[in-house]
Amino acid sequence: MKTYEHIVIAPLTPSLGAEVRGVDLARIDDAAASEIRDAFLEHLVLVFRDQALDREQLKRLGRAFGPLQVHPGKAHLGLPGDPEIFEITAKETSRHANGERWHSDLSCEEIPPLGSMLYLNQLPECGGDTLFCNMYAVYDALSKPLQRLLGDLDALHDGRQDLAAYDIELRPDQHYPKSTHPVVVQHPETGRPALFVNPAFTVRIEGLPSDESDALLSLLHRKVETQPRFHCRVRWSPGTLVFWDNRCAQHHAVWDYFPAARRGERVTIAGSPLRAWQRSPRPT
Repeated sequence: MKTYEHIVIAPLTPSLGAEVRGVDLARIDDAAASEIRDAFLEHLVLVFRDQALDREQLKRLGRAFGPLQVHPGKAHLGLPGDPEIFEITAKETSRHANGERWHSDLSCEEIPPLGSMLYLNQLPECGGDTLFCNMYAVYDALSKPLQRLLGDLDALHDGRQDLAAYDIELRPDQHYPKSTHPVVVQHPETGRPALFVNPAFTVRIEGLPSDESDALLSLLHRKVETQPRFHCRVRWSPGTLVFWDNRCAQHHAVWDYFPAARRGERVTIAGSPLRAWQRSPRPT
C-alpha cells in the first residue's frame, strides 16, 4: 500500500490495478487529480469505491484528465442522449452486452482515447465483473524475435467489425471510424511499449496474406485471453467507478448475470496520436 498526500493506493495485483482510497471524486481538487494521474500511469486500472456522482459530476471528473471524446455512435449514427456520455446497459431483453470481447475502447479511432471512466448505477445481485489485461506485460513476455517482427507491423482497426458483433449494419449514408495503428505502440506518457491489437476492432495486419495475418492475430489474442498473471478482476459494488488506460490495458466485461440488469454511464477521455515503438529503419 502506498500513501500519497491526498490518496491511498492499494494494489489489486502485482501486475495491474489498484484501489484508490481517501478521495471524494465529486469534489476532486488539482492536487488529488495529479496524484491520481501518477497512480493511473503506474497501475493502469484504478478502482474508486463508495462514490456518489451525477452525470455532470462524472463529466467534470473526466475533464480533470483531458477533453471528453464523443462516442462515434452518437457522432455518426445518431444515437440519442448526451454526446459525452455512453450508456452501458444489459437487461432481460438484451441480446448482447457491451464489451463481451477483449478490447481497447474505440481503437478504431484515428486517435484512440487516453482512457475511460465507467460508473455503474444498477448492478446484478452477483456477477458482472470486468477483467483487465496489462498490455505492457503481454508485449514484454513475447520472444525477442516476435517482438522485432511485430515492431515493424501495422494493423487495421475497423469499427464496423465491432458493430457487427451487436448485429448493427451501417446504411450507405452512414460512416464509422477505421484507422491503422502500429501493432506495438509507444505509450505517449510513460514511453513503454505495449501490444495494441484486440479481437473487437482489429481486422487484419497490413502487408500480410490473410492466412498469416489471421494466424498472428489469433496467437496474440490468445496471449491476452489465457495468461491470468497479466490480469486483474474488478468486482463492482454500488458507488464504484473504474478509470482505465486504453493505450496499455484491455478489458472484458463478463455477462454472467442474465437475465438480471446492469447499467452505468461512461465518459471517454481524448488521447494523443500513437506512435510505433522502436521501428526498424525502412529500406530506401
